[in-house]
Amino acid sequence: MNEPWVHEQELEYRKYTLWFVYACITYSIIGFTWGVLMGGIPEFRYFVDHRIHGDLIVRAHTHINLLGWVEMAIFASIYYIIPRLIHRPIYSLRLVKVHFWIHNVGLVGMVVFFTIAGVVGGISGQTMPLEEVEKLVKPILGVMGIFGTLVLLANIIWAYNLFKTCAGWEKSYEQV
Repeated sequence: MNEPWVHEQELEYRKYTLWFVYACITYSIIGFTWGVLMGGIPEFRYFVDHRIHGDLIVRAHTHINLLGWVEMAIFASIYYIIPRLIHRPIYSLRLVKVHFWIHNVGLVGMVVFFTIAGVVGGISGQTMPLEEVEKLVKPILGVMGIFGTLVLLANIIWAYNLFKTCAGWEKSYEQV
């Protein structure tokens, strides 16, 4: 097992596992700060609590915490634990990389477009009828849904990679 590619692949896997940790830390700081600002700035709190679609800004905050902080921590932990638990490498390092990038692009897009929809809805709701506000917000939420689909795809890739990694673990474990 001294082939150079094995060592390089192991280092690359370790790097991506740590990138999930770094993303978790980054998203947690963003999410926690966002929450403090929403709670601590009365005008901001009023906007998200009382304006049309202001709650979409809260959803952005929730998603950055759940899909960014919590889910990234879970991904990193499981990517670390599973190979050690079953005594074999991850099925596909390429899928780990694809998972990381698709998830991050999807999450950032969701948060950005949730926020844009909330701001547009909240500001336009002051001067426009509800039907007009809905016409403005609906396509923004449609784009947000596309990014949400990317997050779902990333989670499916993650699940597939883990399933393929773990399938038949008993046979390979008996050989150890």
